[in-house]
Amino acid sequence: MPEEITVIPVSTKKELKKFILFPWDIYRGENKYENWVPPLIMDQKDQFNREKNPFFKHADLQAFLAYKDGKLSGRIAAIIDHSFVEYQKEEVGFFGYFECFNDDLVAEALFKAAEEWVKEKGYKRITGPMNPTTGKSIGTLIDTFDIPPIIEMGYNAEYYPALIEKCGYGKSKDLLCYIMNTATLRLSDKMIRVAELVKKRYNISVRSLDMKEWDKTIPLLRSIYNEAWADNWGFVPFNKEEFDHLAKDLKMIVNPDLVLIAYMGDEPVGFTIPLPDFNQIFIKMNGRLFPTGLFKLLSGKKKIDILRTAILGVKKIAHNKGIDAVLVKEIYERGEKLGMKGSELSWILEDNMALVNLLEGWGAEHYRTYRIYDKKI
Repeated sequence: MPEEITVIPVSTKKELKKFILFPWDIYRGENKYENWVPPLIMDQKDQFNREKNPFFKHADLQAFLAYKDGKLSGRIAAIIDHSFVEYQKEEVGFFGYFECFNDDLVAEALFKAAEEWVKEKGYKRITGPMNPTTGKSIGTLIDTFDIPPIIEMGYNAEYYPALIEKCGYGKSKDLLCYIMNTATLRLSDKMIRVAELVKKRYNISVRSLDMKEWDKTIPLLRSIYNEAWADNWGFVPFNKEEFDHLAKDLKMIVNPDLVLIAYMGDEPVGFTIPLPDFNQIFIKMNGRLFPTGLFKLLSGKKKIDILRTAILGVKKIAHNKGIDAVLVKEIYERGEKLGMKGSELSWILEDNMALVNLLEGWGAEHYRTYRIYDKKI
């Protein structure tokens, strides 16, 4: 008998629960993927909460589940981010949250469902994975499956790139991850001299964030971020509600000594928020805070020894002045004093040669890659 594959749109709380929990079938089922980091289930629920997540005020999303001979075998979401379409001037839909057993037919059925939904919305191109948009976790891991991902970066089975490509998708862009390891990489004398020269020439000072001023500082950081990233691929400006939503999560995990704001004289012109790699703890929690996850979180926090430099921006008036080098030097030195062994800098567009050359000039190592796929439909 031919195998029966059915794809259904998620429309009930029960189906959404199955959608959220399905990755455990892939990574903790018959095959064990020890380097997969289970996401916090409460965070996943928050992402799909249409009343609480401000993303849904400018986006449409339809999740799908695939069954093969009655067994849940895959999931995908189709997404239209109207803010992305408007800001980037790209008539494109997204796919995201793709998880599937190594089955070409199931993958094909899932992508067909997502593509048809996007086409019904009037779009003729689909790209992804975006989970759910460029401001969150994006891309398919295409190498280094033997190590866990760092915080807010994804992980997938090694067969995913082939599955996606067999469904007619081609490479759009690669996103590069660099690592600066304090054990093997010392800041060069040249970089130190350049950073100090920049500070003197442009009257640059770097200050840590006072957590008592967190709520007052967030609007400033949003303003800098939106200006600094305005011309970048995939960027969509954060509105107040979205940035406040993001800041609420960041406040729980950041180390205030490493949240740095660069001033040119008295004017704030840049900032960075390195994220401690809480994945070192999440990987042991199985997605749950209770009954033991909260204890693991609190007891393990001081043992985290890697950062992710994900948010770093400099206003246009301060571009090409070396302020990014000053911030990276400060992160390195302050992080080392706090016992950090290094920092991942991610993600970096493969065609951003100015930044790629800068990072490699500092001695950072490109060590893993995520891929964005694209297809005309």
